[in-house]
Amino acid sequence: MVHGVLEEAGELTRRGQPFALATVVWRQGPSSGQQGSRAIITESGDLHGWIGGACAEPVVIREAREVIAEGVPRLLLLGAPEQFGSRAEAMPEGMTLVPISCQSEGALEVYIEPVLPAPHLVIVGRSPMASTLAELAQALGWRVTPRDGAEFAAADADEASMVVVATQGHGDEEAVQQAVAAQPAYLGLVGSARRGAAVLGYLADRGVPQDQLDRVHVPAGLDLGHTTHREIAVAILAELVQLRAAGALQRTAPATPAPAVVDPVCGMTVTPGPGAYRVEVEGVTYWFCSAGCRQSFEKTETRC
Repeated sequence: MVHGVLEEAGELTRRGQPFALATVVWRQGPSSGQQGSRAIITESGDLHGWIGGACAEPVVIREAREVIAEGVPRLLLLGAPEQFGSRAEAMPEGMTLVPISCQSEGALEVYIEPVLPAPHLVIVGRSPMASTLAELAQALGWRVTPRDGAEFAAADADEASMVVVATQGHGDEEAVQQAVAAQPAYLGLVGSARRGAAVLGYLADRGVPQDQLDRVHVPAGLDLGHTTHREIAVAILAELVQLRAAGALQRTAPATPAPAVVDPVCGMTVTPGPGAYRVEVEGVTYWFCSAGCRQSFEKTETRC
């Protein structure tokens, strides 16, 4: 199971997708989660692996999605407060107690850590400047995709990528049009302001939406005055680092899950969804953490 989780983690990393890795570091039986159990949770809330049963899983998924969004790890203590006694009172700083009502009366301590992709930079064009920019970005640990202008396509980038078009007059319009279609987090064109205006004007005449063209940075990079070609690479990288540090190149947020509700039987927080347990009574939908709570509710309703 662990090997499968790690393989999945490697695949997500290769695809540049963020995820959270959850690990059970302590358990109090009876609990289906075992010490060392691991699971991967994606941005959309998909879980791969095993972290525990119906009580723990929805809580871990909810917390993991927040960990991905914030980029900060969390250490969770899952269970009823009365189970832990002095342990709950003496929780170390940074640990969060998440009350859950589980029929097994088990408890778990789960460490959730974010695994965020390295920044992805696509450099379109071949030149000493492009080579220098690639070397500098790789030195920062960024993932770099170099492309000749003729071979570049929108599929080479996504909404989290940064794209720098440095074709320098050799198919600038076609390269920028492909880059605009990818809707990257950043799109810069290397060239003068006059050249940039001509390229963007041409694309506007071709029907490219103006709001997309307005997102093109031209000239790309910070204005450092008169610089050499290789120094332009430093100016571009400086702009990208500055924008990332300011949070201006954030990924598109994943779809917001349905608001959490309370299980009317045990009081546990439940996230509604296709796989959750539910019962509809007189037009009102009740959600449950497990089949046992749903069964208890149905028996009560039947007696009433």
